[in-house]
Amino acid sequence: MDERLFCSDLHLSPERPETMALFRHFLATRAKRASQLYILGDLFDAWIGDDDDLPPYQRIRQALRALTRGGTGCALLPGNRDFLLGKAFCRATGCRLLPDPSLLIDHGQRILLMHGDLLCTDDLAYQRFRRRVRNPLLKRLFLWKSLEKRRAIARDYRRKSAQATAQKRPQVMDVNQTAVQAYLARFQATHLIHGHIHRPSTQIHEEQGVQIVRHVLAEWWEDRGEILSLSERGWHREAVQFD
Repeated sequence: MDERLFCSDLHLSPERPETMALFRHFLATRAKRASQLYILGDLFDAWIGDDDDLPPYQRIRQALRALTRGGTGCALLPGNRDFLLGKAFCRATGCRLLPDPSLLIDHGQRILLMHGDLLCTDDLAYQRFRRRVRNPLLKRLFLWKSLEKRRAIARDYRRKSAQATAQKRPQVMDVNQTAVQAYLARFQATHLIHGHIHRPSTQIHEEQGVQIVRHVLAEWWEDRGEILSLSERGWHREAVQFD
């Protein structure tokens, strides 16, 4: 069956072994029955470079390689936690990288794929930080550091990020509807799929007589996950769990 699966915000890390095991189980079972898997950002909780040699990450590489060798395509759209995913990771896994945003045309529908952080335009401090850390020169300087130094920087970033998030109003960290409408209009899309905000929902409204659908993907946590699927049967949400 020609079926596409979408997920995001798995936040894989050695500190979350249950989620890492669940994702490997998903790749070896449910995902291999689909034609394409799209991971829309934050597959990893903190990706410090494609040379990260921790064994748990190597097992994830191997599981993704097994999936793509089995005939299921896998596309990665980097998020705010794993924007350093690069060509070496793709060579090792058979995945391909997508820009944010990306337009998918499938089953007669124009579908806009995003991680979601670009839509949170009310969070001015985060948008400034996003532009700064994605500067090609800063990325290159970071990747020149040793793995241990990069791991220490990543730990410090996660601590500061948690502190900053705790001090922000929830409305500031949500998507801005004007930004949503602007991206949909720019790409002439009727569907938008994104994660980042960890508030899974499906929202439907009309604009000039056209139905617009926004699918917000769920965060994976411990032994619980969720995917969104698209096939000739339509759109469906599905829980991911151990058999």
